[in-house]
Amino acid sequence: MSIKSSRQEGRNAFPFERKNYMFFLVGLGLLALGYVLMSGGGVEDPNDFSEEIFSPRRITIAPLTVLLGYGIIFYSILKRFPAEETPV
Repeated sequence: MSIKSSRQEGRNAFPFERKNYMFFLVGLGLLALGYVLMSGGGVEDPNDFSEEIFSPRRITIAPLTVLLGYGIIFYSILKRFPAEETPV
């Protein structure tokens, strides 16, 4: 098989493998979880102050979860897994 024919076969394939999509979905899930963890802590009256917005969950855990999610998404886009063999 020549290089030219393998390139032509590669053009018809999907740009990512199944593992890439799985990592991408895990990253999206972590992003959603991080943003949910960041939410809340507000008050109804704008003149009141709530210390709840400075909880460790909103200041530390949630941003780290979001960064981990973006890191996994970045990894899923750049990582080249070997092509899975399809049965003939």
